[in-house]
Amino acid sequence: MLRIGAVSYLNTQPLIEGLDDLSGVSLIRAVPAALPAMLDDGSIDVGLVPIIDTVRDNRSWKVCSNACIGCDGATLTVRVFSRVDARDITTIHVDGDSHTSVVLAQVLWLERFGRAVDVVPLTDLGVGGIGDADAVLLIGDKVITPPVGMDLFSTQTDLGAMWKSLTGLPFVFAVWACRDDAVAARVTPILDIARDKGVAIAGQLARENGPRHGWSVELAEHYLTTSLNFTLTDRHRQAMTRFIDLARKHELVSAGQELIFA
Repeated sequence: MLRIGAVSYLNTQPLIEGLDDLSGVSLIRAVPAALPAMLDDGSIDVGLVPIIDTVRDNRSWKVCSNACIGCDGATLTVRVFSRVDARDITTIHVDGDSHTSVVLAQVLWLERFGRAVDVVPLTDLGVGGIGDADAVLLIGDKVITPPVGMDLFSTQTDLGAMWKSLTGLPFVFAVWACRDDAVAARVTPILDIARDKGVAIAGQLARENGPRHGWSVELAEHYLTTSLNFTLTDRHRQAMTRFIDLARKHELVSAGQELIFA
């Protein structure tokens, strides 16, 4: 049985089309931050993991398939909500479901504003909850169906748009990765075919799945057909390298580990 770990958000639907129906495949869904540990401990054979985790903890994971979750501008679902202008933010309470987006926020504030922001888990907020935070990073479906109290924040900063403005490049949030070449050879064509099928019917997937994730049909269709990219082009690979280099520059990941493509 080939165990494939996928993200449980709407943005993953075009990447997993038909996988539930394949003999010999078990599809396991989790939030993005949970999948790296599952790949580490062998709970899954391949996972849709945050790209920042491919260069952490002395891993030698292989990026398999040219399927991904990326954007070329605004994402809609990776946003910093704040009470003040973005340049005046000093602390961001971050969504624990994300790894890449947290590092991306730190890189962007350092590169764009010359300022290091403190990142604090949302779970560390006190009795006042979100209302006690000056800025909050949310990802995924929670941006569309935000927690109570988010109406207190007057400013929204889309990190995909901010990255595009800074670099002129697209951005990649997650890629399929595995631990060995044998699995990569077996799973890559499966994942490529699933992505091609899913992208071809992305509008239909949005209509079928958007509402149960809290999305309006119209917004879900725009998200899956226009906002997101699902294929690693040369520009996306360039963007991945640029992001990892900047994370190393600012000592947000250790030096030495490189992206490995199967």
